[in-house]
Amino acid sequence: MYNGIVIVYKEKGFTSHDVVAKLRGICGQKKIGHTGTLDPEATGVLPVCLGSATRICDMLTDKDKEYVAWLRLGVETDTQDMTGNVLAENPVERSGRQVGEAVLSFQGSYWQIPPMYSALKVNGRKLYELAREGKEVERQAREVHIAEIEIL
Repeated sequence: MYNGIVIVYKEKGFTSHDVVAKLRGICGQKKIGHTGTLDPEATGVLPVCLGSATRICDMLTDKDKEYVAWLRLGVETDTQDMTGNVLAENPVERSGRQVGEAVLSFQGSYWQIPPMYSALKVNGRKLYELAREGKEVERQAREVHIAEIEIL
């Protein structure tokens, strides 16, 4: 059995669970866990714990992370991301400075109700599974903290 942490670059189109399943096959062991769910559309680093290192998965999940995101303004979808069906498109009549100020306003701590299209679980079911079934459930607001935003 392997013990330790493997850093995997997750490609777009794969879930974090897909990565774990593939590693289970490669390593021939069941005791494997990831340290935080990445959206299937996201690419990036996914630390995966093997064997006895799975004990620290929860500790790593709650650590600070860094993301790079691209924004497309003026588009509304049914999933609140670009994978959904477009519900409306509106021209954005704001200056670059105004858009920058709006983006920077998300820096700091605030409470957020998780979207239905997220991997959070309610009563053992992932919210996005319920959303795809056309169901909406009550979600508790969670504190979100964004330490820094850098507009590239």
